[in-house]
Amino acid sequence: MVKQKSKIQYWLCPLSWLYGIGVYFRNKLFDWGWLKSKSFNIPVICIGNLAVGGTGKTPHTEYLINLLLKNKQNVAVLSRGYKRATKGYVLATDKSSAQSIGDEPCQIHAKFPGIRVAVDENRCHGIEELMKLDNPKINTIVLDDAFQHRYVKAGLNILLTDYRRLFCDDALLPAGRLRESERGKERAHIIIVTKCPEDIKPIDFNIIAKKLKVYPCQQLYFSTLTYGSLTPVFTELEIEKRSIESLKEKEILLVTGIASPTALIEKLKNYTEKIRLLTFNDHYQFRSKDTQQIEEVFISMKGEQKLIITTEKDAMRLRNMNDIKDSIKSHLFYLPIEIEILQNQQDIFNQNIIDYVRAYSRDSSLPEK
Repeated sequence: MVKQKSKIQYWLCPLSWLYGIGVYFRNKLFDWGWLKSKSFNIPVICIGNLAVGGTGKTPHTEYLINLLLKNKQNVAVLSRGYKRATKGYVLATDKSSAQSIGDEPCQIHAKFPGIRVAVDENRCHGIEELMKLDNPKINTIVLDDAFQHRYVKAGLNILLTDYRRLFCDDALLPAGRLRESERGKERAHIIIVTKCPEDIKPIDFNIIAKKLKVYPCQQLYFSTLTYGSLTPVFTELEIEKRSIESLKEKEILLVTGIASPTALIEKLKNYTEKIRLLTFNDHYQFRSKDTQQIEEVFISMKGEQKLIITTEKDAMRLRNMNDIKDSIKSHLFYLPIEIEILQNQQDIFNQNIIDYVRAYSRDSSLPEK
């Protein structure tokens, strides 16, 4: 197992302790019933984490969407729409952008145009609005990044934790990256260790399981990222996709505005060591000076065989930049990612999700006692 490096700022632990007191009492108010959690007469699957960003929520959300669609569910996705320029409930349309609904909902809407994608910081209100929609009627809702939004009582809580920074190895904000303490895992029905390396050893599964101290009533899974073909960010240029193997020995400018690009960097290093990094904060809103910097760095690269690669989430924001020159656009690609459940557990995981949806749908149709 790869030894995880501690990034805890121990000198900030007193502030983390104060923050933890506030989070503890907020959760207790929900546990005691003083703050109310609302249940809905529809299957609600919540996917989230204890840490801030970087655990792979979006590809796992997309995995669930694909699974539910294959099983003929009319699924909708509800997100807060982090760093969007709008407020309240917004239902995604063909005119929606990363600015109006957020980069992650925009990405999901672009990939799954046939489903409803909405954003609302008030998740209860968002669910109520989605349930009003007809033609077709929604019968399953996936909540993206809502593990701490306890005003909604989801029927199935899926908790993600990064292989390189397990929640049991982290600390509360601001010393670490945890939004709430490790005790929050008690609300999870399923825990997934994400971004596992492709060559993870069997013994590592047991080591991690013991570290996480998963309860008997909870299910533990491990997932890894798989990468698709390099896809042009600007589709109007009619540039063909390229295989990731085509990167061999090419010079790459990697532009990212995500919480943790480590897994992507490690993947690219399998094909070339000629990688220059240009990193921005998570959900970064690119400006003209940033696109100018990208252009200057790219031009300064000496090799003839060179590309600009970014993430799918960053591509949603870069597409809205009107000042990117065509000479740069033609070299700008994103690398889509999907997830794979490890240990030959994919069928079991899929069945658990479908069983929950079917059981909930069946039970909710019965008359109340």
